Amino acid sequence: MAEFQHQRHKPPAPLARPRELIVACAPLRTQVNLSRIARTCGCCGITRLVACGNAKVIGKIARDSVDPGRPDSLQVEVHRTLPPMLARFKVEGYRIVGLEQTSDSRNLHDYRFERRSVLVLGNERQGLTEDELALLDDAVEIPVYGQPLSYNVATAAAMALYEYCRQFPEG
Repeated sequence: MAEFQHQRHKPPAPLARPRELIVACAPLRTQVNLSRIARTCGCCGITRLVACGNAKVIGKIARDSVDPGRPDSLQVEVHRTLPPMLARFKVEGYRIVGLEQTSDSRNLHDYRFERRSVLVLGNERQGLTEDELALLDDAVEIPVYGQPLSYNVATAAAMALYEYCRQFPEG
């Protein structure tokens, strides 16, 4: 039988190439959720987070993900609204993927991300607006097997980011 020894804070797994995923958040209700999303982005090697509205990342929650001294650190951009940024990303050749329950959303378990994608996260209560939905190339949802009927936005973001990283383990 194997004998396990506790190892805390192993160095990050190296990426063969930078990740080409951008995370874009509609205005969120709490800075705590945004900060948890930032921390998850950092753990996944994501280097660009677009936030909208009155967005502020809380350092104690985001931890080392936002460190201006590191070149591979998460860069957080704050914009007034999301649709102009999504339109720009589309022109730049990104696949715009909304994490949202819609009439035509696909199950995250079966979805194949493109390497160059933008993961769009909606507001905790309202989800994505009609203007944001109109700019999506795909909508993906995470199946729910009980109550409540959807995951917290930070939890859902972590699940989707994990799936993207599982599909592109080298970056």
